[in-house]
Amino acid sequence: MFSDAKILELLVQQKLVHPEQAEKATKESSRTKQPLEHVLIKGGFVTEEDLANIKAGYLGVPYVDLGSYQLDRSLVKLIPESAAKKHGVIPLFTTGTALSVGMVDPQDIMAIDYVRKATGYDVVEPILVSNAGFQKAFNVHYRSVGSVDDIVKSIEKERASAAEESAKAGGSEQTPVSKLVDSLLSQAVHFRASDIHIEPEETRVSVRFRVDGMLQQVSSFPLTILSAVVSRIKILSGMDITETRKPQDGKIHSQLEGRDLDIRVSSFPTVFGENMVLRLLDKQAMLPNLAELGFSKENLDDFTKLIGRSYGIVLVTGPTGSGKSTTLYASLSRLNTEDKNIVTIEDPVEFVIPRIRQTQVNVKAGITFAGGLRGFLRQDPDIMMVGEIRDRETVEVAIQAALTGHLVFSTLHTNDASAALTRLIDIGVEPFLISSSVIGILAQRLVRVNCSKCREKYTPPAVVLADVGLPENSELVRGKGCARCNQTGFFGRTGLYELMIVTDEIKMMVDERRSASDIRKKALEQGLRTLRQDGLEKVLRGVTSLEEVLRVTEIE
Repeated sequence: MFSDAKILELLVQQKLVHPEQAEKATKESSRTKQPLEHVLIKGGFVTEEDLANIKAGYLGVPYVDLGSYQLDRSLVKLIPESAAKKHGVIPLFTTGTALSVGMVDPQDIMAIDYVRKATGYDVVEPILVSNAGFQKAFNVHYRSVGSVDDIVKSIEKERASAAEESAKAGGSEQTPVSKLVDSLLSQAVHFRASDIHIEPEETRVSVRFRVDGMLQQVSSFPLTILSAVVSRIKILSGMDITETRKPQDGKIHSQLEGRDLDIRVSSFPTVFGENMVLRLLDKQAMLPNLAELGFSKENLDDFTKLIGRSYGIVLVTGPTGSGKSTTLYASLSRLNTEDKNIVTIEDPVEFVIPRIRQTQVNVKAGITFAGGLRGFLRQDPDIMMVGEIRDRETVEVAIQAALTGHLVFSTLHTNDASAALTRLIDIGVEPFLISSSVIGILAQRLVRVNCSKCREKYTPPAVVLADVGLPENSELVRGKGCARCNQTGFFGRTGLYELMIVTDEIKMMVDERRSASDIRKKALEQGLRTLRQDGLEKVLRGVTSLEEVLRVTEIE
């Protein structure tokens, strides 16, 4: 449809690509024999949506970014799945007697003719969409959202027992139950879900996704087909399909939407049937570096200096799901140089980092956090990471390692940084050992980020601003809700951080067994920025909403 020269000419004219970048991309395309468009996108010079928009302007046809477009499910059904895939078309909207259709190639006369005959619309107006946008919309509206109800109907036509036997046969990927499970997985990937909850109720089964830390209702199906769905998931995850009275754990390896996924599966019996939770872990996800986690410049500088120390214990605290593991992985990645021997004991290993020796807890084999740490001390390590401090034995081994010249990272479940020190005392560790080994504590939370597609400015009432300590007439930002963010107003998450360096004064307070509130007061005097303060700074910068920060931080 376009020559490489024409594409570059248009991109340079629109100032999306500099002439030097165009020359570099041309040489790379020639050297690697890869299409120029692929080189431009992979190199980060342009996005696929940029290219589609440029082409639409040249052809004189409209362009739509399907990433932020809400499709009409009734219109999607006008074109069968196989035909939509073959011709690269998807219905968007109608205007009178005309049907507007998203097309990867709006010059495909045969595709337009097919749509005219298949839908009965005499006028078919092509709208250019990117290939990536089409693929995402196709997967969601043909293989996920749009098909769940249809799949459920086909299952209900069978006898429940026959459906269950079909699932237990485990073989055919074409059974309605298999399609339903595959559809839910594809839908979860599209919505960036970290977890899928399949929850039996009195007459129906609720399906909820956890997206950006919050659960969202996405669909439901009759309770009569729960056992078939559960059996299918158990087969995929290597669990015992005959055991329904005890909790079980399993694992699925799958490739969806071009992503390599490990899915951890947990089943739990309830009064209405087995509850299933599936945790999706993207093995190919890029591990963010420290600068991408949301640290303020001051906190990033101080934390970078802290983890650059040669020995001591660095603790990361916060509730489950607050991003502690990601912070630890990013810290280890920063320290991962050829002259360092880094070892970890985790439960489970979520990211594999080259050159780091990572071990997973295996209680049956005798590998516990404490046992793993003790074994690592004989492996000549420089840096050690233990996934979580749960008991006195683990913290005592960690202290032993720190006092013998090792840098040790771990996590602890406390609400703020100062409470971590008193928690270690509560576990049963002598205060002088804590003050001699712990060098810093990072408390953190995750907040949702305002959606960039639907963000809007507003000014809250003066009383609200005064209550949280923000200047009068402060202009804040929030998301209205759009197709991109699934009408939530948020897309992605970032961290709030509270970093406490263990100074000599704080060490003395630990030795004196002073309370967490006293230690916190001293840390504030020494310049500690609280989670709430860090959050309000992000609110003023438009990163997140005021409601989000108030939701995850305590009143100070």
